[in-house]
Amino acid sequence: MQTEKVTGVAKEIIRPQKISKWAHLSSELKRNKHYYILISPYMTIFFLFTVIPVVFSLVLSLFYFNMLEFPRFVGWQNYSRLLLNDDVFMIALKNTLLFAVITGPVSYIACFLFAWIINELSPKVRAFMTLVFYAPSISGNVFFIWLIVFSGDSYGYLNGFLMKTGIILEPIQWLLNEKYILPIVILVQLWLSLGTSFLAFIAGLQTVDRTLIEAGAVDGIRNRWQELWFITLPSMRPQLMFGAVMQITGAFAVADISVALAGFPSVNYAAHTIVTHLMDYGSIRFEMGYASAIATVLFGIMLGTNMLTQKMLRRIGE
Repeated sequence: MQTEKVTGVAKEIIRPQKISKWAHLSSELKRNKHYYILISPYMTIFFLFTVIPVVFSLVLSLFYFNMLEFPRFVGWQNYSRLLLNDDVFMIALKNTLLFAVITGPVSYIACFLFAWIINELSPKVRAFMTLVFYAPSISGNVFFIWLIVFSGDSYGYLNGFLMKTGIILEPIQWLLNEKYILPIVILVQLWLSLGTSFLAFIAGLQTVDRTLIEAGAVDGIRNRWQELWFITLPSMRPQLMFGAVMQITGAFAVADISVALAGFPSVNYAAHTIVTHLMDYGSIRFEMGYASAIATVLFGIMLGTNMLTQKMLRRIGE
């Protein structure tokens, strides 16, 4: 009997006490309280100016609200009108997807290839080339220079060059002809999007551990392409993800360039995008519920694209 009592007491001593989730959370908060205090200002601002407006927009997309009357609940009516009865939105969706498919992957791959090549140059040349590639991104509204290039009169640079060389006999209205508007806006967006991701890739290439490359050479890496796929790219996953998010956001949020070059609205909505459609209903017609539905659809597209991109980036190096 004495032995059984001792064994039972020993089991109680050895058995770990089950801690509730709230007690575990409380102990974690106490243990890392200095970290939470440091990030609290940013989290407060982020919550107030990002999370709450997004949630408010999601809720408002189910209402009719014109800024004058009290919001009226309409359920999914805004979405059915948007997806089934709004022909202009379909044009905007097609143009935006075209923007994303062309400018996103092309600029992403171009940024990485340029960064990979320039990283092999000497430090001074690398610094100069980095400034050259990043300059369009920090030059503000420098894309207005393209208005001079594609000006519709004979003083426009492109028209002047083509007329001087005899290719055309009279000026072409580049920004008033729906056949040329979208390719021109895509070209300018592509030119502007080469900066930020390029800078991130250059920084990522600088942080690749050289000992991994030496170890890879010992383990059978035979050429630079294998080194790139099995060592360099897996070492740069954070920078690759940052670049992908920036490219996706930039590709789907095209609006200012379209308005500046092609006007608002553009001829036959040739350069109309989801964001310009959102601006139309949000800041001109003041149909805030409908505008919120447009924003929600755009948010869903960007979220899905980001998740797909993350899934693809996880397979790098496999």
